Amino acid sequence: MRRLNKRKALNLVKELDAFPKIPESYIETSTSGGTVSIIAFTTIAVLSIMEFFVYQDTWMKYDYEVDKDFSSKLRINLDITVSMKCHYIGADVLDLAETMVAASEGLKYEPTVFELSSRQRMWQRTLQKIRRKVQEEHSLQDLLFKSAFRGSPTALPPREDKLSYPHDACRIHGHLYVNKVAGNFHITVGKAIPHPRGHAHMAALVSHDVYNFSHRIDHYSFGEPIPGIINPLDGTEKIAIDHNQMFQYFITIVPTKLNTYKFTAETHQYSVTERERVIDHAAGSHGVSGIFMKYDISSLMVTVTEQHMPLGQFLVRLCGIIGGIFSTTGMLHGFVGFLVDVVCCRFKLGAYKPKAATALDGHINNHSVPILDDCEH
Repeated sequence: MRRLNKRKALNLVKELDAFPKIPESYIETSTSGGTVSIIAFTTIAVLSIMEFFVYQDTWMKYDYEVDKDFSSKLRINLDITVSMKCHYIGADVLDLAETMVAASEGLKYEPTVFELSSRQRMWQRTLQKIRRKVQEEHSLQDLLFKSAFRGSPTALPPREDKLSYPHDACRIHGHLYVNKVAGNFHITVGKAIPHPRGHAHMAALVSHDVYNFSHRIDHYSFGEPIPGIINPLDGTEKIAIDHNQMFQYFITIVPTKLNTYKFTAETHQYSVTERERVIDHAAGSHGVSGIFMKYDISSLMVTVTEQHMPLGQFLVRLCGIIGGIFSTTGMLHGFVGFLVDVVCCRFKLGAYKPKAATALDGHINNHSVPILDDCEH
């Protein structure tokens, strides 16, 4: 009884078989079918390899949300060389809350030479080319995010030759912590002194003949510094054409959280527009000679996350490639075979020709039923 039930169950399973096996004696192979099979297998192999490379790659996803952190301090990192001696100039920050941050709290003044050596000039030109490419191609910025902390340092390399002439410039480098509100970082003539209505610079004792605000920005960023990230102002160099000249940079800062498979960091991206003009009070061009970087902080925060294709999605796409190519090539092969049969007269109207029948006595019987010839293959 149990054997009988087992046989019935097996027969039922056999009837539900969706993949019946066809005896080899019923299978007919052809040259055209073999050619289509070779093309199909080659296409499957190529697309599968390409899909595997896509599976190995990662991409950056950008999400936007409101920045709710307004109590923390904002860090400004800078390395600027001005073509004036250090005792002639001063740097500080004044924000919208009229809070002044003196440069002595984190910046260093180092006498140097404004002209770069051949090695340093080559480094600067390379940095400028990369910066322009990053601004043109946003995908390069994603590549920099992925390679952060593993990329080459962007700091100016040390001078390889010995100085044969005196120092004519001042390198201001270091970092400052400021309030997370809009502000103005500036370098101008004279050291900064506190003032009840803000601050002032002791510029009266400096002659206008020594004014020269030609400058080079080797590095300028916000937040914790990340090696390998190139900022919009890195490598910028401006040459003054007049003693009384103002250089202005208008910066918009965007708080950024960076999450990759290698590290997690909180930093700040920024965009910048530039303006420069000669100070001429007689012509109506008023202002103060110097370098002014006015920054504002966006209320939106960007979260950049590195993502990867899940294994399940990769397997589904791979099955779709294999099954889709087999089905498509099978339909195309059948359709082409059908067209070949039409061209070869199987269904052509002129393929049916009447054949006269002969009577038993040797005479032709015109009233006999015509016999149809099959079309030759």
